Amino acid sequence: MTVLTFGELLLRLSPPGEERLLDSPVLHTFFGGAEANVAVALRHLGVPASYITRLPEGPLGDAGLDALRREDVVVDRVLRAGGGSRLGLYFVEPGADLRAMRVVYDRAGSAFSQITPADVDWGAALAHAKWLHGTGITPALGDGPARALSEGFAAACERGVTVSLDLNYREALWRGRDPRPVLERLARQANVLIGNREAVRAMLGAEASGDALASALADRFGCRAVAITQREILGPREHAWSAVLYDSRAGTVVRSYRHVVQVVDRVGGGDSFTAGLIAALLADRSPQDAVEFAAAAGALKLGQAGDFGRSSTPEVSRLVETARCT
Repeated sequence: MTVLTFGELLLRLSPPGEERLLDSPVLHTFFGGAEANVAVALRHLGVPASYITRLPEGPLGDAGLDALRREDVVVDRVLRAGGGSRLGLYFVEPGADLRAMRVVYDRAGSAFSQITPADVDWGAALAHAKWLHGTGITPALGDGPARALSEGFAAACERGVTVSLDLNYREALWRGRDPRPVLERLARQANVLIGNREAVRAMLGAEASGDALASALADRFGCRAVAITQREILGPREHAWSAVLYDSRAGTVVRSYRHVVQVVDRVGGGDSFTAGLIAALLADRSPQDAVEFAAAAGALKLGQAGDFGRSSTPEVSRLVETARCT
């Protein structure tokens, strides 16, 4: 049984090292995007994963498909769009010393932003799926992507397929629009909800002190589980990474070990956390084991270049055991 993810594949361009984005004569390229990152990370954790997106015809779309195939992600339901459509781009300046990471999007009018609900046969796509994952990025891209995601969640709920939603707030994509009406509807369809405190505040208008936020969200939206991630910026290249998980069946909040990481690339940590959590919950791990495995998967990604996390289950498990022994 497959985990199915739905969202936009992007091409990322970044200057080498700590160079400034528009001052560097060189840009390195990586394919990525939150939902693709989750699918790739799942495959490296040994979980079958299928990905639905919409790509332009032409060499960039072909290269994106090839990148996903190399990671063993199933792409048989990826849609292709002709007529001069384009692949979405984004530029990342890693930041250094006191400079924060800078992200510039160039994805308006992309092939995926033009997707409509009629383009996706959710019944067929979900026929062999155990889990459907989406994010709060997709509805920010337009009415078509938002409705397609909502219909996918509804179809999954009808078929008993587990639904997860990572809030993934991107202020630049919402452009002053209020995301709460859209995200609240999606959150009510989700069995598993994931986000950091900023995303929860912006997307759902919810706040609570301490670890109470996770249980409050589960009560409000009827979720099976809610994970709240926390990234602490300790220095230009040093982050602390941890999470809490509320499991409604156990009625308990559990907290992971706090990993201090020397960061190679801060992009994709949350997506690898999500993949780790999905893998752990599919394996029926206990809430404590699930949050430890997910947090370790997210921490390991921060030490890997590019958007894709490629940690194996043994690598993640070793970090969990190392943390328990310290």
